[in-house]
Amino acid sequence: MLDRAWATAHAVASAAAALGVAGVCYLGLVGACSGRDLGQWDPNDPVTQWFAALMQPNNPKESCCGEADAYWADEVHVEPDGRGGQIVVAVITDARDDGPLRRIHEDVGTRYVVPPNKITRKDGNPTGHVIIFLGTNQWHGEDRTRDVVCYVMNSGV
Repeated sequence: MLDRAWATAHAVASAAAALGVAGVCYLGLVGACSGRDLGQWDPNDPVTQWFAALMQPNNPKESCCGEADAYWADEVHVEPDGRGGQIVVAVITDARDDGPLRRIHEDVGTRYVVPPNKITRKDGNPTGHVIIFLGTNQWHGEDRTRDVVCYVMNSGV
Protein backbone atom coordinates (compact mmCIF):
# COMPACT_ATOMS: atom_id res chain seq x y z
CA MET A 1 0.00 0.00 0.00
CA LEU A 2 1.37 3.41 -0.91
CA ASP A 3 1.88 5.89 1.83
CA ARG A 4 -0.77 8.64 1.58
CA ALA A 5 1.85 11.35 1.89
CA TRP A 6 3.82 9.87 -1.02
CA ALA A 7 0.67 9.64 -3.13
CA THR A 8 -0.20 13.24 -2.32
CA ALA A 9 3.34 14.43 -3.09
CA HIS A 10 3.26 12.48 -6.37
CA ALA A 11 -0.06 14.10 -7.36
CA VAL A 12 1.28 17.57 -6.48
CA ALA A 13 4.47 16.93 -8.45
CA SER A 14 2.44 15.83 -11.50
CA ALA A 15 0.30 18.95 -11.32
CA ALA A 16 3.37 21.16 -10.90
CA ALA A 17 4.98 19.66 -14.01
CA ALA A 18 1.83 20.47 -15.97
CA LEU A 19 1.87 24.05 -14.73
CA GLY A 20 5.49 24.63 -15.75
CA VAL A 21 8.19 26.59 -13.93
CA ALA A 22 5.76 28.49 -11.68
CA GLY A 23 4.32 25.21 -10.45
CA VAL A 24 7.78 23.79 -9.77
CA CYS A 25 8.75 26.89 -7.76
CA TYR A 26 5.57 26.54 -5.72
CA LEU A 27 6.29 22.86 -5.12
CA GLY A 28 9.76 23.77 -3.87
CA LEU A 29 8.30 26.20 -1.36
CA VAL A 30 5.68 23.72 -0.15
CA GLY A 31 8.25 20.94 0.14
CA ALA A 32 10.32 23.06 2.52
CA CYS A 33 7.43 23.43 4.97
CA SER A 34 7.00 20.75 7.59
CA GLY A 35 3.64 21.88 8.95
CA ARG A 36 0.53 21.37 6.89
CA ASP A 37 -1.82 24.10 8.13
CA LEU A 38 -3.67 25.02 4.97
CA GLY A 39 -5.95 27.48 6.72
CA GLN A 40 -8.51 24.84 7.59
CA TRP A 41 -8.70 25.92 11.23
CA ASP A 42 -10.28 29.06 12.58
CA PRO A 43 -7.46 31.37 13.76
CA ASN A 44 -9.76 32.82 16.43
CA ASP A 45 -10.39 29.43 18.07
CA PRO A 46 -8.53 29.14 21.41
CA VAL A 47 -7.40 25.57 20.68
CA THR A 48 -6.02 26.63 17.27
CA GLN A 49 -4.20 29.52 18.96
CA TRP A 50 -2.75 27.11 21.53
CA PHE A 51 -1.45 24.82 18.76
CA ALA A 52 0.07 27.82 16.94
CA ALA A 53 1.85 29.10 20.07
CA LEU A 54 3.21 25.75 21.26
CA MET A 55 7.03 25.60 21.01
CA GLN A 56 9.47 22.71 21.21
CA PRO A 57 10.73 22.32 24.80
CA ASN A 58 14.32 21.70 23.68
CA ASN A 59 14.26 24.51 21.09
CA PRO A 60 11.86 27.23 22.30
CA LYS A 61 12.16 29.26 19.08
CA GLU A 62 10.84 26.34 16.98
CA SER A 63 7.17 25.45 16.70
CA CYS A 64 5.81 22.01 17.52
CA CYS A 65 4.13 22.41 14.10
CA GLY A 66 0.36 22.30 14.03
CA GLU A 67 -2.78 20.24 14.25
CA ALA A 68 -1.85 18.42 11.02
CA ASP A 69 1.23 17.00 12.78
CA ALA A 70 -0.59 16.13 16.02
CA TYR A 71 -2.02 12.79 17.10
CA TRP A 72 -3.80 11.71 20.25
CA ALA A 73 -1.62 9.37 22.27
CA ASP A 74 -3.73 8.80 25.36
CA GLU A 75 -2.08 5.45 26.12
CA VAL A 76 1.24 6.04 27.84
CA HIS A 77 3.71 3.52 29.24
CA VAL A 78 6.81 3.99 31.36
CA GLU A 79 9.14 1.09 30.59
CA PRO A 80 12.69 0.08 31.55
CA ASP A 81 15.29 1.39 29.10
CA GLY A 82 17.65 -1.58 29.59
CA ARG A 83 20.28 0.58 31.32
CA GLY A 84 18.62 0.96 34.71
CA GLY A 85 16.50 3.97 33.70
CA GLN A 86 13.09 4.42 32.22
CA ILE A 87 11.60 5.56 28.91
CA VAL A 88 8.21 7.02 28.04
CA VAL A 89 6.37 5.18 25.27
CA ALA A 90 3.40 6.92 23.65
CA VAL A 91 0.83 4.81 21.84
CA ILE A 92 -1.27 6.38 19.09
CA THR A 93 -4.97 6.28 20.05
CA ASP A 94 -6.21 8.75 17.42
CA ALA A 95 -8.75 7.14 15.08
CA ARG A 96 -9.93 10.41 13.51
CA ASP A 97 -10.08 10.63 9.72
CA ASP A 98 -6.72 11.91 8.44
CA GLY A 99 -8.16 13.52 5.29
CA PRO A 100 -9.77 16.61 6.86
CA LEU A 101 -6.70 17.06 9.09
CA ARG A 102 -4.34 16.80 6.08
CA ARG A 103 -1.99 14.55 7.95
CA ILE A 104 0.02 11.39 7.38
CA HIS A 105 -1.83 8.29 8.58
CA GLU A 106 -0.69 6.63 11.80
CA ASP A 107 -2.25 3.33 12.80
CA VAL A 108 -3.88 3.17 16.23
CA GLY A 109 -1.47 1.20 18.42
CA THR A 110 1.72 2.55 16.81
CA ARG A 111 4.30 3.10 19.56
CA TYR A 112 6.83 5.92 19.81
CA VAL A 113 9.62 6.31 22.35
CA VAL A 114 9.45 9.90 23.55
CA PRO A 115 12.83 11.56 24.16
CA PRO A 116 12.85 13.34 27.53
CA ASN A 117 13.77 16.66 25.89
CA LYS A 118 10.55 16.56 23.81
CA ILE A 119 8.15 16.38 26.78
CA THR A 120 6.42 19.63 27.70
CA ARG A 121 3.93 20.48 30.40
CA LYS A 122 4.08 24.21 29.69
CA ASP A 123 1.10 26.18 28.41
CA GLY A 124 -1.51 23.66 29.58
CA ASN A 125 -3.37 21.47 27.14
CA PRO A 126 -6.94 22.43 26.18
CA THR A 127 -7.55 19.35 23.99
CA GLY A 128 -8.38 16.82 26.70
CA HIS A 129 -5.85 14.42 25.13
CA VAL A 130 -2.17 13.63 25.38
CA ILE A 131 -0.74 14.98 22.10
CA ILE A 132 2.28 13.73 20.19
CA PHE A 133 3.63 15.83 17.31
CA LEU A 134 5.44 13.80 14.66
CA GLY A 135 7.89 14.88 11.97
CA THR A 136 7.92 13.83 8.34
CA ASN A 137 8.36 10.25 7.15
CA GLN A 138 11.90 8.88 7.07
CA TRP A 139 12.56 5.65 5.21
CA HIS A 140 15.19 3.10 6.20
CA GLY A 141 14.84 0.41 3.56
CA GLU A 142 11.30 -0.90 4.00
CA ASP A 143 10.90 0.66 7.46
CA ARG A 144 9.26 4.03 8.04
CA THR A 145 10.03 6.12 11.10
CA ARG A 146 9.04 9.59 12.28
CA ASP A 147 10.77 11.78 14.84
CA VAL A 148 8.89 12.95 17.90
CA VAL A 149 8.84 16.75 17.66
CA CYS A 150 6.84 17.48 20.84
CA TYR A 151 4.91 15.54 23.43
CA VAL A 152 2.28 17.36 25.49
CA MET A 153 0.82 15.82 28.61
CA ASN A 154 -2.93 16.09 29.24
CA SER A 155 -3.73 18.84 31.73
CA GLY A 156 -6.98 17.15 32.65
CA VAL A 157 -9.27 19.51 30.73
